[in-house]
Amino acid sequence: MTTTDTTNRQAGLTVETFERRESNVRMYCRDVPIVFDTAQGTVLRGEDGREYLDFFAGAGALNYGHNDPRMRDAIIGHLRGRAVVHGLDLFTRVKRELLETIEQQLLGPRDLDYRVQFTGPTGADANEAALKLARKATGRSRVVAFNGGYHGMTAGAYAVSGGRSAGKNFGSLTHDVTFVPFEDGPHGEFDSLGFLRRLVEDRRSGTDVPAAVIVEAVQIQAGVFGASAKWLRDLRDWTREHGIVLILDEVQAGCGRTGQFFSFERSGIVPDIVTTAKSISGFGLPMALNLIAPALDVWEPGEHTGTFRGNQLSFVTARIALAYWTDPAFLELVSRNCATMNDAVTGAHGREGFIGLPGVESARVRGLIAGVDFGLGNADAAHAAQRRALEAGVLVERCGPNGEVIKLMPPINTPTERLVEGLQIIGAAINR
Repeated sequence: MTTTDTTNRQAGLTVETFERRESNVRMYCRDVPIVFDTAQGTVLRGEDGREYLDFFAGAGALNYGHNDPRMRDAIIGHLRGRAVVHGLDLFTRVKRELLETIEQQLLGPRDLDYRVQFTGPTGADANEAALKLARKATGRSRVVAFNGGYHGMTAGAYAVSGGRSAGKNFGSLTHDVTFVPFEDGPHGEFDSLGFLRRLVEDRRSGTDVPAAVIVEAVQIQAGVFGASAKWLRDLRDWTREHGIVLILDEVQAGCGRTGQFFSFERSGIVPDIVTTAKSISGFGLPMALNLIAPALDVWEPGEHTGTFRGNQLSFVTARIALAYWTDPAFLELVSRNCATMNDAVTGAHGREGFIGLPGVESARVRGLIAGVDFGLGNADAAHAAQRRALEAGVLVERCGPNGEVIKLMPPINTPTERLVEGLQIIGAAINR
């Protein structure tokens, strides 16, 4: 019996309940038919006791790995102390402590001045709030978004997401949204800023000055395409020139994924609104918040609410996660891991990289996010390589227009030797 047959047989014995009762909307488990039981750091363990290196990291929600001991112990201590757990937007001690940590350890060292809005607990909630605020502040309705972008599955966030094949039957949600090709993507480079200038500055184009531009510094779901620092600076200059709100979606590419806390930091820009979620809580707990330029904080009390915007356990763990960014040992590990990932993916320093391996069109890397691209139309080849990696003990996800890109997204604090181990396994799976 082959490894694949054994895996499928075991899955068939353990997933029947899910197949019988869970909605067809389930997704990740279709590529990974394993029932997981425990997890620690960068390792997941199945019900059968087998361990897997996690190069998926909760789709970016587990940048600090599973069950960080300091965060776990803080949660337990909070619960034992009978402290507030659900707080809406009431004042609480732990919220004050988190705001002070954001002020002192995140904003201050980067010379940033933002108001903090706690939105509903997902990235889509954060982006919904940002779009509403930009429209309110400017009095305009149109939004510019980019082909390949992904901002969430609620109506407003989905309307500005460029890869909408999953909702092709949901009707038109794109009223007042103008899509522009990203700087780079599956179909090559494009002068998107030149196009925007022509579109907005030509009064005969039929396109009004937009309220906002929403953009990711790295389009991960599109296949890991990173914007250049110059392009982001030019976009910032253009939006400022026209009084357009620049929304930087840091939901998946932020919280250290690209090596710095924010993926836009390398460009030196200051967005008007920064949306965060996923790993902002540090522990994988639901939490999202927006950083808003003070002049744009024109909300009326209660104008945007959410029952679970005051998740106190997330506030507790978020403080610990943010504190890591002042820890020299943590920063050195992240820097070393970024260099290791870059060398492995680009083949630098004579190492065997992914570029040029059979069937691989290209590979792209930005910090600790990489995409191994099998080329448009080659999703089956990428899926087969993903399955081989899983059989060899590494969990990876796919992205790209139709799943042609294997996404490598390990926890950023993965021990470097485990990172190398995982990369070697993935390389062998791709090259088989």
